[in-house]
Amino acid sequence: MSVQVVEDAEILSKFQDEKTRNEAFNLLLKKYQQKIYWHIRRMVIDHDDADDIAQDVFVKVWKNLPTFRADAQLYTWMYRIATNECITFLNKKKAKNNVSLDDVDSTLGDTLAASSYFDGDKAQRRLQEALLTLPDKQRLVFNMKYYEDMKYEEISDVVGTSVGALKASFHLAVKKIEAFLLSKD
Repeated sequence: MSVQVVEDAEILSKFQDEKTRNEAFNLLLKKYQQKIYWHIRRMVIDHDDADDIAQDVFVKVWKNLPTFRADAQLYTWMYRIATNECITFLNKKKAKNNVSLDDVDSTLGDTLAASSYFDGDKAQRRLQEALLTLPDKQRLVFNMKYYEDMKYEEISDVVGTSVGALKASFHLAVKKIEAFLLSKD
């Protein structure tokens, strides 16, 4: 039994009608919930935090969907909301603990070590450790390009950075990851 993928235009159309709004949102959740969750999870590492942030993202999507302008793609708009929520969360975590971003990354590293999801083979674990050494924006760009296989133009819509700057950011991220992987056993 194959799952039918509903086009964004149909979801948006159904959302505009009060009678089919809940159905439309359920279709949207079915289509994007996992992708958004994993986008968030790769940034904040912890499942509970990712789950909470994903809920916040979809509450914002629900509240703001009536004013969504179709000049952007629906999923890039949702990724932008998720990305902003991740950055806000990481900044609050840093401020709340009154620690440097390096300490937050160290805490994320401890969470990574304890996580059953990231308990894959040694190479996957090392890649995740390497990703935690990157600045947030480089990590976001790398995750969207490497894991999500997004085009630079789509990433540009999400993070609001030029395609050229994104390519440079991705290149720098790859170089830093290579250096990290080569520097340790």
